[in-house]
Amino acid sequence: MPTQLLPPKLVKKQLAGHSWTGLMTGALMYLVCLTGALCVFYPELQRWEQADVRESLEYDPALLEESLNSVVAGSGADLGPVYIYLPYQAYPRLYLWAQEESRFLDSDGSAGEPVAAHWTEFLINMHVYLTLPRTYGMILVSALGAMLCALIVSGFLSHPGLIKEAFKLRLGSGTRLEQVDLHNRLSVWGAPFHLLIAVTGAYFGLALPMLAALGAISGKSQEELLTDVFGETPVLEQQVSRVRLATAFENLGQVDPDAEPRRVILHNAGTPRQYIEIAAAQPGRMIAGENYHFSPAGEYLGSAGLRDGESGRQVVFSMFNLHTGHFGGFVVKLLYAVLGLAITVVSVTGVNIWLRKRNRSDAINDLWAGTVWGIPLALTIPAITQIAFQFTSAELFWLSLTPMLIYSARLGDERRVKRHLQSASIVAVAALLGIHLVRFGAAAFGPSAILVNGSLMLYLAYLFWSVAKSLRLLDSVAANRLSQRRNRATIGGVDQRLRGGRP
Repeated sequence: MPTQLLPPKLVKKQLAGHSWTGLMTGALMYLVCLTGALCVFYPELQRWEQADVRESLEYDPALLEESLNSVVAGSGADLGPVYIYLPYQAYPRLYLWAQEESRFLDSDGSAGEPVAAHWTEFLINMHVYLTLPRTYGMILVSALGAMLCALIVSGFLSHPGLIKEAFKLRLGSGTRLEQVDLHNRLSVWGAPFHLLIAVTGAYFGLALPMLAALGAISGKSQEELLTDVFGETPVLEQQVSRVRLATAFENLGQVDPDAEPRRVILHNAGTPRQYIEIAAAQPGRMIAGENYHFSPAGEYLGSAGLRDGESGRQVVFSMFNLHTGHFGGFVVKLLYAVLGLAITVVSVTGVNIWLRKRNRSDAINDLWAGTVWGIPLALTIPAITQIAFQFTSAELFWLSLTPMLIYSARLGDERRVKRHLQSASIVAVAALLGIHLVRFGAAAFGPSAILVNGSLMLYLAYLFWSVAKSLRLLDSVAANRLSQRRNRATIGGVDQRLRGGRP
């Protein structure tokens, strides 16, 4: 018999800490992980929301120059920055953003219909901020990332036999052991990914507090620290003139022939301090990209130094790709989505284990079932209103989820809660698919639209299977009870005959 490496008291304390941390964060962790798994495909979801927009990877810098100068000439001095988002493989669409409004650009450079991927924006907002005010929301979500790190470490310390039992999986039993095996196996096999997501997720919200702490230690101002991280930006003062964007693209091709331009920003547009920034992806690199600076005449002024700068700066600018999986093509994104769903299941099964360990059922069980199956339904409802009426909001999500939780508590039966909410989700997902097809017609079968709609159909099939399984189980229980009643009646009749008919 192998000797246990950790003292039993330490294992017991780690298990208690693991359980309580999981319970305190269970619902929020589930929501953040589920939306995170979906947000991996945010470019595809944006395309799905407006499936009939013209797509192309080709664009003419000269036409972009005309569009940019037209916007600057037609606006006041308080225009602020102007963004042109360039097409790339995952999002082959071209659009311009200025003064809080964004529109797609047609092939001739003229402004087309507005960009209106509001449901995807809501989904990202839910994952990053939990729809709270940005500062508070990001800090809370980052704190969840830190707690996830603690859960991973305490999970390994509290289960000494976790690695040894890495292949034990007792599915189909419907018991607590099934939940334990799912929780432990997905935790072990996904641990490196889960830790990566936890660390990078914690970084985003804690970066500003860490920056303030570094400022206090080093004596540098926040502006100096931001310059250390993001690189210096040009400080120009010249006569306002036409912006030569096409020249800037030509010079970029000479400075970095392998760069893949993703975004153009005209900073301080229409003022003597305006300058051009072209953000470009770097093939084969983990960093999000490099920012190249140009004068309004298109002259190259230098870069932010993200590609070849200090190693710390390169690490910082690799965090986004590491967290989202946007660095290795579709296969890596798919892997991130699958592993993201795995950690979502881990969040759910962790609470399920605790609930089943209590050996009793009360309102907590009902509310948890309402949370697990109400959140996907509450996410679907804003998607329906967006596709049907071009309207969605965070308030609609919360106003949808709240009555589901109230209904779950009043129903008082977690199995019925699950079945009813899954049945409602079947109706909602089918309606979403139908509305999308009616609105977009043949465009609903485009490259990204078919990916999203195909995934919805798989989810729909799972819901049908789960509800059917629940109904079969219900029929089986009813049949067993009927059989038991008949057996008791038969035994009673035999006993009465043996007694000579006397009661």
